[in-house]
Amino acid sequence: MKRNFVWMFILALAGIAITSSFLPEKSKMVKHFSPGYYASQFGMENNILNENESSFYGDIKNAHVNVQAQKRGKNNFQTNKNEAVKKPDILFFIADDMTSVDCEPYGNPDVKTPNLAKLAKEGMCFDNMNNATAMCGPTRQSLYTGIYPVRNGSYPNHAQVYDNIVSVVQHFKSIGYRVALIGKQHYAPMANFPFEYLGGRNSDNGEGIDITLSDAEKWINKDKSKPYLLIVATNQPHGPWTRGNPNQYDAEKLTVAPYMVDTKQTRESLVKYYAEITYADSLVGYCMNMVDKRNKDNTMFLFASEHGTSLPFGKWTCYNMGLKAAFIVRWPKVIKPSTRTGILAQYIDVVPTLYQAAGGNPETLRGDKAKTMRLDGKSFYATLKGTNTEVRTYVYGVHTTRGIKNGSENYPVRSVQNKDYKLIWNLNYSEPFYCSASREGNKLYEGWLEKSKSNPEQHAHAVLYRTRPEFELYNIRKDKYELKNLANEPSLQKIKASLFAELQKWMTQQGDKGIETEWKALTRFKGDTLHWKTSAD
Repeated sequence: MKRNFVWMFILALAGIAITSSFLPEKSKMVKHFSPGYYASQFGMENNILNENESSFYGDIKNAHVNVQAQKRGKNNFQTNKNEAVKKPDILFFIADDMTSVDCEPYGNPDVKTPNLAKLAKEGMCFDNMNNATAMCGPTRQSLYTGIYPVRNGSYPNHAQVYDNIVSVVQHFKSIGYRVALIGKQHYAPMANFPFEYLGGRNSDNGEGIDITLSDAEKWINKDKSKPYLLIVATNQPHGPWTRGNPNQYDAEKLTVAPYMVDTKQTRESLVKYYAEITYADSLVGYCMNMVDKRNKDNTMFLFASEHGTSLPFGKWTCYNMGLKAAFIVRWPKVIKPSTRTGILAQYIDVVPTLYQAAGGNPETLRGDKAKTMRLDGKSFYATLKGTNTEVRTYVYGVHTTRGIKNGSENYPVRSVQNKDYKLIWNLNYSEPFYCSASREGNKLYEGWLEKSKSNPEQHAHAVLYRTRPEFELYNIRKDKYELKNLANEPSLQKIKASLFAELQKWMTQQGDKGIETEWKALTRFKGDTLHWKTSAD
């Protein structure tokens, strides 16, 4: 009986809707049969039906939506259906050259990061989030495009994407968002990343104001009619480590990680580096307070550590301490607090995930102006909602040495890993690997080589930073600092071969020709880069 009534009501409703099309545009009758009217009448302001709710109200609501879809065009159906959904505001805080393990939520009790600890307590930590490359420019441009570095064109540091590439800005503006960035840019051409830029610096020498977060606060509050996506890109803890208060750290009491060599200069460097992390943490706290006053419950607050620091085995490498990232997401409306996930993910997955969280369909995203290039990233939105769902079996890494300061002329590195093992391929392994941290005369690294001579195992690892074999294989589940190379272990040759085949398959798909691609790196240095090509690495 109830079903018959429902269908009678639907037919009546459809007749009213058709009749209403002949009435004046401002007719009260049309107004009364708007989606918002039914949502308010049946308690569905958020357009979300509980599974236990009666399907009676759903039938009424869907009947009206279907009639409207026919009037407006079939292609607009998904958008119309979600008109009443409140899109989340999004604030994405990106640190600079911060090794993933160097904060409280990721196991380093020495570093004072109370705001990150609070964020983790209120949100979800990702324990297997990875970069595709451990350099500032390529990291950010792959993050903002959802496309791996070689494929998007920005694979050397301080380079630009191909002219046909589009970014998160275009994607989010198309679904009604305001999109802005404050702080470090490191993307080009500017036309491909048309953020509303709120000011800041692309490097920091410690003098004056680095970033004016009050400008960001004014921006998020100036227009409440649209949701926003704001990226806060700080310069800390990128060298030269001039921010923060180093006096809060006692060098003698610090724990030196086993991938480092414990020298006086190592400890002194960690004091300055940790002070900058604590300074960056204070900026996180400011931003948390900023959004909490406005719309805490329905604001996605994301934190990413970017990539590893410039100390050996971090930045400019495909090691865990370079590619691995601390990544925390808080969204009180959706995410259960104090949770962790171990799904494999990469920065390229962030754009499709945010897009889906904002009500879009990530499968429709295309990375180029012609709308023919599928993104490399995949949405992990289901995990944010509480269902750990793997979206990939492997994550990949690429490092281009050509073009970096004090870098080797041609030393490409590629990597692939699953949850258990990582394979690193040093394509030009017969040559030494040089960067600012491994160059001849670098006092910290030369100190490591000298101090470690009394410990053969530690010395061999220190030497590895500059002089490497062709292949490195690590059991990353047991050896997160990658101290023991298993590439020649007889029992692991099938695993090594399988990973290498997967890496070659991925490189082919990306158009990556290894050494040949490395030689072409300098051709990517052009465009309106606002002179950040000359800033610190």
